[in-house]
Amino acid sequence: MDIKAFLLEWLEISNSYDTEKYLEKYNNDALLYDPSVGKKFVGHEGILDYYTKYFIGYKTQTRLLKLTILDNTAHMEVEFTGEFPEGKIEGIFDFTFKNQKIETVDADLK
Repeated sequence: MDIKAFLLEWLEISNSYDTEKYLEKYNNDALLYDPSVGKKFVGHEGILDYYTKYFIGYKTQTRLLKLTILDNTAHMEVEFTGEFPEGKIEGIFDFTFKNQKIETVDADLK
C-alpha cells in the first residue's frame, strides 16, 4: 500500500465532500477518536456523522502541512479552514491501516 498516495487522495476526497468515496477509505468497523469534540465515532455510521457535522457542516477544507509515515501508521499535520469561529486552525490525524483501508484515526486540534 502506498500510504502517501492513499492519504493524498483521502484529503482530496475529504475536501470535495464526496461522502461515498470518503467512507470507502475506511474499514466497516473503523474507529475515529477526536478528543476536541469529546467523542469516539465507530464504523461507517459514526464516521459519516463526524464528517457531516465537522467537515461538510462547517465547509472545512484541509491542507496538508506535514506527513510522516512509519510502517503501517501515518502522522499528518494539517491546517483546517472553514466556517467555524476560528476560521483557521491546525490539527493532526494519526492513522493506522488494515486491509488497505483506514482502521483507526486519532484526530485533534493543536
